Amino acid sequence: MKIAFVKRHFSYYGGAERYLNRLIEALKNKAKEIHIFANNWIADKDLIFHKVPILNFSSFLKAYTFNRNLKINLQEFDCVISFERTINQHIYRAGEGCHIRWLQIRSTYEHFWKRYSFKINPLHQYYLKLERQIFEKTPLIIANSEMIKNEIIHYYNISPLKIKVIYNGVDPLKFSPAKEMEKKKIIFNQSFNGKIILFVGSGFERKGLLTLLKALSLLKNKKFLLLVLGKGNFGKYKEISKELGISDKIHFYGPTKEIEKFYAVSDIFVLPTLYDPFSNATLEAMASGLPVITTVNNGASELIEEGKEGFIIQNPLNYRELTEKIEFALKEKGKMGELARKKAEQYTIERAAKEFFQCVGKFLS
Repeated sequence: MKIAFVKRHFSYYGGAERYLNRLIEALKNKAKEIHIFANNWIADKDLIFHKVPILNFSSFLKAYTFNRNLKINLQEFDCVISFERTINQHIYRAGEGCHIRWLQIRSTYEHFWKRYSFKINPLHQYYLKLERQIFEKTPLIIANSEMIKNEIIHYYNISPLKIKVIYNGVDPLKFSPAKEMEKKKIIFNQSFNGKIILFVGSGFERKGLLTLLKALSLLKNKKFLLLVLGKGNFGKYKEISKELGISDKIHFYGPTKEIEKFYAVSDIFVLPTLYDPFSNATLEAMASGLPVITTVNNGASELIEEGKEGFIIQNPLNYRELTEKIEFALKEKGKMGELARKKAEQYTIERAAKEFFQCVGKFLS
């Protein structure tokens, strides 16, 4: 069996990237050859890489030239699976969700000129046109949540028979609850016995970091630390935390290969995202035994029963409600964390790979 994956940046950082790598690992013993079509990558001796040239002058040119220069003969492969917005594949995994929905959400809080730019920005217009082509032409679409499936049907009038929902999977051994004694580690070269709150997500605006900082500034218990992991404008949010009077409680990190260590020392996980098709970090946190607080705009919230494994905020900008949920989750973190772990155990990477492989099987000769 000869399989190809399409991913512009093939690395080990970021939720989608970690998911793709775990999926490939699960498929290695089933496929004779696994090919990766990418612009840049971290080498792996078991994979065959193909360079897709792009122009790096703008986000629009990156997206446009990657799609244009992706030369794949579908007849050469049993199945081609794209994790990018491209039009030449057997299966498209809609990991980015629906761009039209994201613009709609942004329009509810952006100022007039920003909203107007959505209509003339070539990247937005290209994505909207490209999405329609992808959803109409690709034989099978994999959505990572019911939320995304419903959006594709609603905005593009696609038959639900073309769409398969496969929730992301997690490695329950790599991400597992730490013993309470292990949580009492020395952090930042000093002993800390307060509460540790974790935020994981690249693109701080979309992931709702501003809302979280506002919520934390209102916490009654001031003995806490927030660990921020991911790519984003650190400087901007350091200034905001300073204005809110909590700069000494916020610690910023970039991407890390050892993200499980941060889950292990944390008490709860908070992601007040404005839009997230399915946050891998949410499932990783649950597997690590952490109560999760996120929003209704996170596809992963479909795995959370309100008040049990965590909480779901209906309005992603409501930082006062977020403060209340954080305070409650910190008090009940033991019981809620146990329930979160039990729920996550149902959504392993093996389960996701098996469901994915069943979809791939439809294209095997």
